[in-house]
Amino acid sequence: MSNRVEIFDTTLRDGEQSPGASMDVREKVQMAIQLDRLGVDIIEAGFPIASNQEFEGVQKVAEAVEHARVAALARALNKDIERAAAALAKAKNPVLHTFLATSKIHMEHKLRMTPEQVLQAVDTAVRLAKTLVPRVEFSAEDSTRSELVFLAEVAQTAIAAGADVINLPDTVGYTTPGEIRAMFEYVIKHAKGSEGAIFSSHNHNDLGLAVANALAAVLGGARQIECTVNGIGERAGNTSLEEVVMAMHTRQDQYPFVCQVRTEEIVPSSEALSRITGLAVPYNKPVVGRNAFAHESGIHQHGMIANSKTYEIMSPESVGRKRSDLVLGKHSGRAGLAKRSEELGYALPEDQLVQLYERFIALADKKKEVFDDDLRMLITSINNESFETYHLQRVNTSGGDLPIAAVQMIRGDATYEEAATGDGPVDAAIKAIEAITGVSGTLEEFRIRAVTPGKEALGEAHITVHIQGRSITGSDASTDIIEAAAKAYVNAINKYLAGQTMPDQNQG
Repeated sequence: MSNRVEIFDTTLRDGEQSPGASMDVREKVQMAIQLDRLGVDIIEAGFPIASNQEFEGVQKVAEAVEHARVAALARALNKDIERAAAALAKAKNPVLHTFLATSKIHMEHKLRMTPEQVLQAVDTAVRLAKTLVPRVEFSAEDSTRSELVFLAEVAQTAIAAGADVINLPDTVGYTTPGEIRAMFEYVIKHAKGSEGAIFSSHNHNDLGLAVANALAAVLGGARQIECTVNGIGERAGNTSLEEVVMAMHTRQDQYPFVCQVRTEEIVPSSEALSRITGLAVPYNKPVVGRNAFAHESGIHQHGMIANSKTYEIMSPESVGRKRSDLVLGKHSGRAGLAKRSEELGYALPEDQLVQLYERFIALADKKKEVFDDDLRMLITSINNESFETYHLQRVNTSGGDLPIAAVQMIRGDATYEEAATGDGPVDAAIKAIEAITGVSGTLEEFRIRAVTPGKEALGEAHITVHIQGRSITGSDASTDIIEAAAKAYVNAINKYLAGQTMPDQNQG
């Protein structure tokens, strides 16, 4: 059996189901390009039947990705499969991923199907998918709570119908490493034709065992791991890409497997996802957390000075944790700015490059040092405007016992001005914005942080707003934190007005 393990990244599909992590089409494409640079084998771009926005998201990702395969999810229904195939039409290497539950509890209470009906549905779905897309993956939802004999029969049926990949997911994060290894060994041994298929492991982290279970599955014969950047996903999340990859990379004595992930792109990918979704990476997160390579203890510091291997099992550089300090200055030209933007993963059209250069020069006049993260936030700000309905032109606030905010906004050719009072300057600005837009929401979360060092650092604002039954994230940045918060709120309202949606998805 080959020791090559494929990495199936589902950040854009299962990861996006994490509350507050939904992405618009532009953000999905941006993240997909970074995942392609990371070197994952497959990028699962979405669930096309869910909505027109999901269909477009998969379609645009399929067009943009150069190297990785692009997958689309579909229930074992003809309409789902045909919709997914249509979304993948322009993918260089498409994968159609269809699924059906196989545990008793799901068959009886959700599907209301007999085991025989499930087997027939699997056969029909996979055969249709195979006529439309050359590579087909079948997932037996809730595999780890399914009867082993039946699970092997399902896998055998899918393989006979043409499935190239068999995924046995731990949909509810219930299993343990010993159990999942035994499950893979059993199914691979008893499913006829298994030697011609790749077996895949998709784990949830409800008990904190997702990474351990993924590695155990590989020991049991799986040769594909389904995971997400930063481990995001429903409930407690999914298998963390950075953790499972670096476990194999670091402990070759225990996990003698190889994957094609470029480890030096791990931290840039983590940071890109955090910026796009507004979901902060915990400081103590393995591999990518801020403290992952921090040493405060005097004993640890002494050891690190003597030899970094005393307290580090991997180097910061191996996962891309390095910073270019002053990259550009106010005397830099547009060519240099364009080149550095491309190095950071942003290929900007000429009109956006002109906007970026103007904002870069304005920021360089304020700051002595311009960092990569400053540049990323300027680009993010420009990208936010690419689909905006309202543009925040100006916000002025005054303090005192009754804070007041005066806001000027533009929509098309029209300019609107409004003033409001509030509990503080940010609250006052939000009320003025709501008066202009006619959209009112409840602020569920508000975070702001300095993107880079210094007194003139950009302040990056991330908010979550509850509008008409939906939680929508917004983000933006400014050297003025009140302006950053106001711009983030406008960003959320623009997303709401653009009709962004992410319906429930059923595969784990």
